[in-house]
Amino acid sequence: MKKKVQILSILFLGISQVAFSQIKEEKLILDRKREPEVKKIEKKKTSVTAEKNYPPKEKKTQDSLNLKYNITDVPAASDFKTSTIQGEDISPKFNADYQNNYFQLGMGNFGKILADGNISTTLENQIEVGADLHFLSTNGLKKEYNWDSSQSSANIGAYLNAFGEKGKFNINADFGLNDYNYYGIYALTPAADIDLQQKTNRFKVNGYYDFYSNNILNDVRLKSSILTDKFDAKEAQAELLVNLSKHGVEIPMDEVTMNADLGINLETINSEFSLLNDNTSNYFNATLSPKLTFFKGKSYLMVGSGFSFLNGKNNSNLLTEEAKNNKTYWFPKAEVQIAAADEFKFYGGVDGGLKLNSYANLLEENPYLVSDQELRPTETKYKFYFGIRGDVDQSIKYDVSAGFAKMNDILFFKANSLFNNDFSLNRSPYNFANTFSAAYDNGTVSEVKGSIQYFPLANLVLDGELSFAKYNLDNNENIYNKPLVVASLGGKYSLLGKKLNLGAKAIFSTDKTTNSFSFTEAGTTPNVYLETEDKNDKIGGFADLNLSAEYKVHKNFSIFALGNNLLNTNYQTFKGYKVLGAQFLGGVKISF
Repeated sequence: MKKKVQILSILFLGISQVAFSQIKEEKLILDRKREPEVKKIEKKKTSVTAEKNYPPKEKKTQDSLNLKYNITDVPAASDFKTSTIQGEDISPKFNADYQNNYFQLGMGNFGKILADGNISTTLENQIEVGADLHFLSTNGLKKEYNWDSSQSSANIGAYLNAFGEKGKFNINADFGLNDYNYYGIYALTPAADIDLQQKTNRFKVNGYYDFYSNNILNDVRLKSSILTDKFDAKEAQAELLVNLSKHGVEIPMDEVTMNADLGINLETINSEFSLLNDNTSNYFNATLSPKLTFFKGKSYLMVGSGFSFLNGKNNSNLLTEEAKNNKTYWFPKAEVQIAAADEFKFYGGVDGGLKLNSYANLLEENPYLVSDQELRPTETKYKFYFGIRGDVDQSIKYDVSAGFAKMNDILFFKANSLFNNDFSLNRSPYNFANTFSAAYDNGTVSEVKGSIQYFPLANLVLDGELSFAKYNLDNNENIYNKPLVVASLGGKYSLLGKKLNLGAKAIFSTDKTTNSFSFTEAGTTPNVYLETEDKNDKIGGFADLNLSAEYKVHKNFSIFALGNNLLNTNYQTFKGYKVLGAQFLGGVKISF
């Protein structure tokens, strides 16, 4: 592990040295009175475009009064994610200039195929319509597993953007298909032709209206989705968010202004499962979040509250009666920032809230869940935090914070055993101790987070993130499948007049604790497995290095190459689920 980290450090240092040795004329030159403009790279144009003349002067002035510096305002430069076998999106997008009419196609080892495209047109009255397509597939690890470990995922979407006199409107619809296998079998040795397939479908419709002026009605958002899977699970979600506000109110104090805000959030989730315990859950949550924020220069004081009204019910075929939950919650909300200078802004506060956990959201974090889950909301009773952030000479942005939270029903993932102990390998796809279920416990979490972005040259951006989270649970000695420390280093560099774009991303993670199972044939009871559970198993940490290059041969034609997991380690994301080794993918991109 140390040797791999040393190799990674040398490679990243080499990239940095090359970047600093380039043409001197490319050094960063900025007006010191303004912030550097760093735009997030987006593939999908399913949100409202930032118009050249938007926001109007009135909206821009009022919004500036409510500006809270946050390191996430300057996103990480690289789009790389961990190169997991289930086909994480590694689409090659390194140009800061948005391209909204293009198609790209790539192929690589492990049978990887990438197809990605976007097309849009502007109609009369500033109405824009468009469509988006994305496909990624891999044959999996045929040398590591005798059984099928392939996956493919596809998304197709359509959107409409409209810009009126009073505000902007966006609506988008998206259909996503994920076809994969429960291939992480570690305790049994089944036949190569067993069926391990799982398939999920999710259809989403989102709408958004943003008023140019923060005068009473600020913006309205509507989110909805429907999910189904191969095993007849069904889940419907809907959420309405309304922001009411009055900004820039002058009060009789020297250079002090006030913003008044009221957030209204209505959310419902209905989940039904048809396997095992036939769990069902239905939740409706209404949240009111009033707050007042007082500004003086770049310092501010925010005081507010959160009120949640939860109505929920759960049921399964193991319960004799339905479990109901009707409860009202109050959460404290306050934050203060003292801006000693642009380089040093000290802040601290307290926060809390209620999060509804859905099957769809859990699958995004762990796709290897069995299609039968008990779903509960996670309550953050309170979270105290403090930190420091700043902008050093407009070339370094940083944010370092620490926090402590008291939580109920903390969500984590626990490995499942066999669902029946019959001595047979003729089993359902999820019945090889190869799936996980949501588990919950009350406790506390201590966190330390740090983020930094560095702009040494106009064509070079470096970034880094680090997160530490220590859980102390009431009923479990360890939290499962959550690492103690996760860190990343990234960079993006363009040269030759932005014809050549280079990217790098390195991801580090410490090991994780999990439970796991082993099985032996019973001696006294034939044809039955006896199980042994290890409640303190370890999944090793990893270092994952990713590099990229894209060269624009012509204004309408580019070639690209990607290298993922270049340290060539089959580390595991969850017990039994190894990722692809070193991956190489190349392709072409046509713009029109």
